[in-house]
Amino acid sequence: MAEAFTLAAVSESAKRAAERVMTRCDALAAISETPGQLTRVYLSAEHLQANQLVGEWMEAAGMRVWQDSVGNICGRYEGLDPSAPAILLGSHLDSVRNAGRYDGPLGVLTALEVVAHLHQNGIRLPMAVEIVGFCDEEGTRFGITLLGSRGLTGTWPADWLDRQDAQGITVAQAMQNVGLEPLKIGASQRAVSDFCAYLELHIEQGPCLQTADVPLGVVTAINGARRLNCEFTGHAGHAGTVPMGQRQDALTAAAEWTLAIESITTATGRNLVATVGTLECLPGAVNVIPGQVKLSLDVRGPRDDDLSALLETLLAKGRDIAARRGLTFAAEQFYAISATTCNAGLQHRLSQSVLHLLGQAMSLPSGAGHDAIAIAECWPVGMLFVRCKDGISHHPDESVTRGDVAYAVQAYINTVMSFAEGHL
Repeated sequence: MAEAFTLAAVSESAKRAAERVMTRCDALAAISETPGQLTRVYLSAEHLQANQLVGEWMEAAGMRVWQDSVGNICGRYEGLDPSAPAILLGSHLDSVRNAGRYDGPLGVLTALEVVAHLHQNGIRLPMAVEIVGFCDEEGTRFGITLLGSRGLTGTWPADWLDRQDAQGITVAQAMQNVGLEPLKIGASQRAVSDFCAYLELHIEQGPCLQTADVPLGVVTAINGARRLNCEFTGHAGHAGTVPMGQRQDALTAAAEWTLAIESITTATGRNLVATVGTLECLPGAVNVIPGQVKLSLDVRGPRDDDLSALLETLLAKGRDIAARRGLTFAAEQFYAISATTCNAGLQHRLSQSVLHLLGQAMSLPSGAGHDAIAIAECWPVGMLFVRCKDGISHHPDESVTRGDVAYAVQAYINTVMSFAEGHL
């Protein structure tokens, strides 16, 4: 990616910090269960090794360090008033399989540089600053997402301890195997009064910042999502004997609806997206007219009202297409998560920091989920995005530039320093 900015507003110390962040991302990427790839899952030996290394870096930055009862690595840099609610910074240290090296760790390591800046300059804010490296955001091992952040909020569902991985090992057994006590997971929960704000830096995982040619963006909301299993049912028939005008072809109905989903969602705008990701055609023979098509629908957006309105429009279109073609249409929702709005005050702080550095502050929603979703149930959240090459994520080609990371570190430091005059 070409550097469109000169880094003139970035301090030399932030530039050096960016070098450390990049080097440390490489060091964490080397901690993997799969040779030649990056895979680091919850409660694996590699997870604990990454925690230990990050804990050492936290200690070097003047922090008191501990691993909590669900496996998050945590550090605290004290403020002038030990009783004041702290600022929490963080992201996750786990990965998908065959991952990139910046999704998650970049946020933890840039947060470390914020605290290192305070420590090296003898600065104490009115409140403490804490950092958390969440243990399991991706859900790769047990299919449970936001496990680490829900440890802090105390919102683990009762059945999580019984969930099994591919080898039949339960979460409870995995915890015992690494010296954690399943019956003490509640000890990781933090009181609402412990924190005044949560900030998370993350790669964008999309192409919007690159398209706009800016290094940083301020997140307005994390998209809500609805996922549905849908079905068009017509009538199977002989591909050679049923005239075109007399068919009840479920696949052509599904195809028409898929194109309508694209055009309707595009016309709606408002940062809404909709995807047909799977399709099964039955009976699935080359010489048989499809009598049934099963397909998925994934709809996402930063505002729940807009999301619900779009979904109803799309389902009504599916029903209309089916009726016109002499078919039936059915849809069943199997997943829903509400949109998470980032706190307006934190958006303003981040925007001011970015504006000071770049002369502009782009705002955008997050299409992917983050630990901030869980944290927002208890505390105000704000997020800063860093440009990633071609929007690629969850892939070894995931890439950021050292210059963009320098901007990110400087913006992060400036945002946290804005708390020097008091609380949120």
